[in-house]
This record gives sequence, structure tokens and C-alpha cells, in this order.
Amino acid sequence: MIDLIERIFTIKTEEAFNKCALDVFAFQREHVPVYQSYLSLVNRPTPTHYSEIPHLPISFFKSHDIIVANKKEQIRFLSSGTTGMERSKHPVADVSLYERSFLPTYEHFVGPLNEQIVFALLPNYVEQGNSSLIYMVEKLIAASNNELSGFYLTDFNALEQAITLGKKAGKKCVLFGVSYALLDFAELKPDLQGVTIIETGGMKGRRKEMTKEELHTALCNGFNVSTIASEYGMCELLSQAYSDAEGCFELPNWMRFSLREVNDPFARVASGKTGGVNIIDLANIYSCSFIETQDLGRNIAGKLKLMGRFDQSDIRGCNLLVS
Repeated sequence: MIDLIERIFTIKTEEAFNKCALDVFAFQREHVPVYQSYLSLVNRPTPTHYSEIPHLPISFFKSHDIIVANKKEQIRFLSSGTTGMERSKHPVADVSLYERSFLPTYEHFVGPLNEQIVFALLPNYVEQGNSSLIYMVEKLIAASNNELSGFYLTDFNALEQAITLGKKAGKKCVLFGVSYALLDFAELKPDLQGVTIIETGGMKGRRKEMTKEELHTALCNGFNVSTIASEYGMCELLSQAYSDAEGCFELPNWMRFSLREVNDPFARVASGKTGGVNIIDLANIYSCSFIETQDLGRNIAGKLKLMGRFDQSDIRGCNLLVS
């Protein structure tokens, strides 16, 4: 297993990814009871390429603990959501794999942490607890090793003052924020020119839902910035993707996405069409690496463009109106 984990985090080629994915599939088929039961029900042919591996519907994370048999959880992450909504759960057997995934991914897409100040505007995640996002941002804040880095909840005045001090110090300032809290902050018209703003999550029932384009336009106008970045992640996985200037998500080498037909989970969509997003996250080796999400997306030059959510999905982090 140690050898397979090392291979996962050193993937450089499509061939290496395919070999690792098939090995992870074989391991999880044998050792993850819920996935094993699901595979027996769908009765698909044994895959010879990762594109043929069946993906587990994400709803199973609400009704079952998805974890390797005889493994004990080190930590349990719960999804965010509105009050009263059933939350997905992810018992994590080895949290060090999460750190090994998110730290290099963040630095690859956002930059070196020792040159940054990391601010967090994530009040509902803090309030609800058991958040994989909070766990990650806490580690990013600690790695930045700056006294200004931290969680500011809804203290917008203190946050604006800290960002001003950070900019004067010549550090790269990064602000993580849940969408509704960023909109609340943007209404105060703080000048965040030069700040990297990473929105994550959605309105959480606090504001009317908006398309990603509407949200980013409002934030750009409020903060006096030209672009807003996004982070795409979920409690059920152990890796994230970050968006580029065009709003398309780039994935680390141990992740892949594919698009399925809305009414046939085993059929792939035609090029240029919108489909349901399937995610492979090989870092999630002690749970299930092959997840059928409820997000809608398109493949734009090999990058993931989110288009919305399935109509019957719960409202959650990346909920958008279908455009």
C-alpha cells in the first residue's frame, strides 16, 4: 500500500495514472464494503482503463460510512449545508493523505505559502464544525506563519485592516470566502486590488442563488478586482481543483474528471455538451476514489467548467443555476 500511495503522488503521465487508478479500483473493490456491494449490483465488466471504472453515487455518503473494512477513522468530515439538511459524512482513515494532497496542490496553483498571508471568511463552516475546508485552511494559515493570517468570521473591519497591513508589507494576500459572506463584505466596497480572492461554497440559504458569472461580477465590482478564483472541493474527497482566469478548473495529477449523460450514468456525453460530473481522486484511497457527483459541467480544452447542479440535488457548496 505504501508503494501505491507513493506512485499516486508522483504521477506524471497518463499511463501512470491509468495504472494507479486500476490498482486503486482493485483494492477498493475488495476492501470497501459499500463500493463492493454497489459494483455487484451494477454488474459492469471488469475495467481495462480508468474511463471504464464505475463511479459511486455521492448520495451514498449520506446513508453509509464509506471506508476500507477494518480501518478506523482518524477524523470525520461533514459536508456544509443549510439548516436541517442531511449532511454527507466522510470517515477519513489517514488524514495525512489529505495534507499530502491539498498542500502541494494549493502551492502549485496559488503560490508558495511562506510568501503569503491567508485570510478566511468562512463563518458558517466554523459554526457547523467537522469541515474539511476549515481543516485545510487552518493548515494553510499555519504554514503561512504570519500573525495577520487567520479566520475573521464576520468582522469585516478587522479583515479590511489586516488586508491593508498585509499589502503594505509586500506579501501576497489570499482571501478564502464562502460566497454569501464575500457578498456581504463586498457591499462595503473595500479596495482589495491585488488580493487573490478564492470563493468557495454557495449561499447556504443566506442569499438568493446566483450563477457563477453573476457572483463573480458582483464581487469584482465590490472589491475592485478583475478576477475571482474558485476552489472546487467536497468533504467526500481528499483533493481540490482551482479555477483559472476563465473560470475553468485545473486538477492535480492524481485527479481526473469525466462527464456522463444525465439519464445514463454509464454513457459519456458528446464533446462540447453538458453532463454530470464524475470525479476520480486517487488520494481518497481508503474510501472511494470514484465519485458520481451531482454537479453539471463541460469539458473546455481539458479543464472542467461547472454549469450548475442537477434539479433534484440538495443545495450545497457549489450550487448554481443551470445556464
